[in-house]
Amino acid sequence: MTTDPDDRPPECGWPLSTDELEEHLASASLDAGEPTGWFEALYSAGEAGQVALPWSRREAHPLLSEWAGARHFDVADQRAVVVGCGLGADAEHISSLGFQTHAFDISPTAIRVARQRHSSSSVDYQTADLLDPPTGWARSFDLVVEIITVQALPDPLRRQAIVNVGRLVAPGGTLLAIAAARKPGDTKSKLPPWPLERHEIDAFATDGLDIVEIELLTLPEEPGGQRWRAEFRRPTNAEATSPLSRP
Repeated sequence: MTTDPDDRPPECGWPLSTDELEEHLASASLDAGEPTGWFEALYSAGEAGQVALPWSRREAHPLLSEWAGARHFDVADQRAVVVGCGLGADAEHISSLGFQTHAFDISPTAIRVARQRHSSSSVDYQTADLLDPPTGWARSFDLVVEIITVQALPDPLRRQAIVNVGRLVAPGGTLLAIAAARKPGDTKSKLPPWPLERHEIDAFATDGLDIVEIELLTLPEEPGGQRWRAEFRRPTNAEATSPLSRP
């Protein structure tokens, strides 16, 4: 998150910026053994005007919009899901492509604000936990979009979250994962977010997905940082059972 400390509402008298409050809440949640508890607390503080709303961008992530703009989608009866959707900018972009779009976040406040912000949207916004997703979602989405969500979780929960993201992809479906990249030699922080290493990006393919492309990119507005953009595909049932597909 890159919120300016001066973004906090001056009238609220809150002593912390959004970034500072994020660090405080994340530290307290980790110490309490509740590593996902701080998301709702931070969104609630933002909704109450105590700090600027976190992750509040209005446009789709540029690496998502660039990726989608370079492709033609046959979206007839195609279902998509956005993982950790926050306030809905990425989900709305996917919906605009014609997908029947679902989006979920662990924070009820984030989902409530997303519904309010996009009151005429056809996106199905739901509160759900990536670490314990609804059983009916397994292998049921033609497009799965995960953007900088799993890196907010510590190990071993992060490893499980990565696997769970891949399990959402239907036969013949695609997963797009975008994450900050950890530079060689970087000291690992005690607090989130934790940029991902290459082996963690590869792990999205654990549940039978094939790697289509993995890119290491730099955003023009963040020349000092790098992002993974990784595309995966699950073979169709026919491909999975074909003798030609066997080693």
